Amino acid sequence: MRRSGEIRRSGWRYFTWPVLGVGLVWTLFPFYWMLTTALKPNDDMYRPEPLLVPVRITLSHFHKVFFDSHFPEFFRNSTLVALATTVLSLAVGILAAYAIVRLDFRGKNLIARALIFSYLVPPVLLFIPLFELIFKFGLLNTREGLVLAYLTFTVPFTTWLLMGYFRTIPVALEEAALVDGCTRLTALFRIILPLSTPAIVVTALFSFTLSWNEFLFALTFTSNPVSQTVTVGLTSTVAEDVFFWGVMMAASFLIAIPPVVLYLLGQRWVVRGLTAGAVKG
Repeated sequence: MRRSGEIRRSGWRYFTWPVLGVGLVWTLFPFYWMLTTALKPNDDMYRPEPLLVPVRITLSHFHKVFFDSHFPEFFRNSTLVALATTVLSLAVGILAAYAIVRLDFRGKNLIARALIFSYLVPPVLLFIPLFELIFKFGLLNTREGLVLAYLTFTVPFTTWLLMGYFRTIPVALEEAALVDGCTRLTALFRIILPLSTPAIVVTALFSFTLSWNEFLFALTFTSNPVSQTVTVGLTSTVAEDVFFWGVMMAASFLIAIPPVVLYLLGQRWVVRGLTAGAVKG
């Protein structure tokens, strides 16, 4: 029995590693292709046969991105908008999720369902009414307008995910804190939030990523580099029907770095948060 168990585990190991290797290559190849294309001179880029490994390397495309374009402004705008959206969606989502899960009030089930339905509504159906609202409030071509627009899809998602996680925390912990003299808010910040760190990290990463990658609202609500984000700014590398592939790939590679770095830093919390919030909730 012992020998058969070892053989079985060894067989799974021989099967798992090749599958993981294929998955790793499948995942990393787009990043490799973006980087190598950004490092190739234009002559090598348009050769009949593709070059997987650059024969010559140039940094001219990265130089154009940093010094001959509005990319630094786009990058700053995306960072500010994504961070502000993440912080606000967490603040609203934490309070809303806690109220729905722990408090007893009329209509909370309806509100919970409405949150899920609002998250499922395609953004293409919302950008016209949102445009009218943002126009009336004078927030067109502003980062603040983008943040308010992004909250329409990050807050429902944040609230829904945190609701599932808050349900896994025993009510007895809060009741003990309330007996000791804590208020609801004190119990939330001293008991619930420290225990919910994995879920908070997950929601923060997803909110940041959703805001960072969003294109439709940013294209609709901004029209100048002062407030445009990197997803809209990337379209400036296309002039009529001419694609400047070197500059486009250099910018795309730089745009992909922040989400990847954040996920690498928070991968342990991501796994714990997704498992607890999705399975136990």
